[in-house]
Amino acid sequence: MDAFARLVRSLERAGVRFVLIGLAGANYYARSGATLFVTEDRDLFLALDHALAAWGVCEAMGLQLRCGREPLDRPRDRFLAERVVANRALVRATDGAGLDVDLTLVMAGFDFETVWAERRVFRVGTVDIPVARLGHIIESKRRVGREKDRMFLATHAEAIRDLTDSDERFASKRPRSSRRKPRVSRRRRPQ
Repeated sequence: MDAFARLVRSLERAGVRFVLIGLAGANYYARSGATLFVTEDRDLFLALDHALAAWGVCEAMGLQLRCGREPLDRPRDRFLAERVVANRALVRATDGAGLDVDLTLVMAGFDFETVWAERRVFRVGTVDIPVARLGHIIESKRRVGREKDRMFLATHAEAIRDLTDSDERFASKRPRSSRRKPRVSRRRRPQ
């Protein structure tokens, strides 16, 4: 099991609610290697009240935690968590050997509960990975409007449109009573 899968499993076992977002999340919707997007890290959108628990899991796995260019302050307690949440600060967890995960408390245009309620769950081996809906990921990138996001959206417009249409058709076929439950997709992990 790779380091990211171990992190996901550990977070789930600790009861941490999170959803994979960003390009790493979008890759779970890819139909083939031709529609995979290049990204250097993974972004986990956390429920606001789960930051402290997520940090504990990361520390237990030996991951370094950084906020900006500095190590995350100590003690890593409720007071610090409240400050990080109040400022919606980004915390990065890294093993220094290729696992880089941004623990974020914001997703442009969306609150956590909306994204959580409409997530899809992809099974990778024996690990369930909750992933934001592709439409949410793309809309969030549009709203952020960074140059790199605009270039990504323009470059991959056709593939994004096809994948988003497919995801929307899937969502509309689900019975209304089950739309809020996550779907488990048996797909291989994007490389």
